[in-house]
Amino acid sequence: MGERCGWCGDDPLYVAYHDDEWGRPVHDSKALFAKLILDGFQAGLAWITILRKRDAFYAGFAGLDPDVIADWGEPDVVRLLGDAGIVRHRGKIEAAIGNARAWQQVEATYPGGFSALMWDAVGGVQIDREMVSPLDYVATDPRTDALSKQLKKLGFRFCGPTIVYAFAQAVGMFNDHLVTCPAHDEFLPA
Repeated sequence: MGERCGWCGDDPLYVAYHDDEWGRPVHDSKALFAKLILDGFQAGLAWITILRKRDAFYAGFAGLDPDVIADWGEPDVVRLLGDAGIVRHRGKIEAAIGNARAWQQVEATYPGGFSALMWDAVGGVQIDREMVSPLDYVATDPRTDALSKQLKKLGFRFCGPTIVYAFAQAVGMFNDHLVTCPAHDEFLPA
């Protein structure tokens, strides 16, 4: 058995995230929305920062339920700007609300909803990039670059190519665990 991917270091929270979540295929539309929102809040920050604040995000953003968030307005923005448990960035908070509305539109109009939209970017199946070295990691992929453009056309914000690729790795659209990592084979689709 090999060693886990080195990017998670030895922080217990980060190790648990690596071992139990990162790269595991996610198909639930609301769970995908929540992850995309958290990745948007990560812009300019380290993922561990968001991971440490994740519970506060779920509490402050009504479980990151897009059907609830879509109805929010300025009073909710002000409330969230006062929440020291989250990243207090007006643009990102407003984007999360707008993204919830865009998510609802996709759910109502795209065949298979938001999950299908996301997974269609990779042909509906996880891509195993067979990473053999940390030098194999990339920051973007043409498929997620196209998905980023599509999301922006649909009204989503804070979904640039790097964010969308990181999202796709995290939700298992790409298996970017090193092939020597115990999680690599565990997260391959059956």
